[in-house]
Amino acid sequence: MLWLKTLFFTVIAPGTVTIVLPYLLLSDARDKFGKQVWQWLGVFPALLGVGIYLWCAKDFAVQGRGTPAPYDPPKQLVVTGLYRFVRNPMYVGIVLILLGEALLFAEATLLLYTALVLFGFHLRVRLYEEPTLQRHFGESFTRYCANVPRWLPLRKNLTT
Repeated sequence: MLWLKTLFFTVIAPGTVTIVLPYLLLSDARDKFGKQVWQWLGVFPALLGVGIYLWCAKDFAVQGRGTPAPYDPPKQLVVTGLYRFVRNPMYVGIVLILLGEALLFAEATLLLYTALVLFGFHLRVRLYEEPTLQRHFGESFTRYCANVPRWLPLRKNLTT
């Protein structure tokens, strides 16, 4: 049942952010898909992003015993897998998918959309997710934040 809830949320939320909204933004640009060789470089971040998201969703289900959905979050603080390197790898994965799409379609509108999505993720993390996790997990979340960067794996992880 947990996998079904995870799949449902993935189709609804990340699916909308990475497929439906970009499709709507590209109404006049769909014919530009992969016309230039360099555009195909977008496949790499897009596939990497899909892999990151799926790995994180699995960690939420297996280690955290929950889903990526805010209405059914993990019961345990997830600090394994990609969460050893950054606190928000699932969001990083979604941004990589969007960057890949922006390259594949050679579309500045998608690049701007990606920046807006990243800004929205940052606000959500700072204003809602981190305070909520702090209240729920207390000192273990404080230690995790002290040792693992929010977005980019730039410092050595001290928790493993």
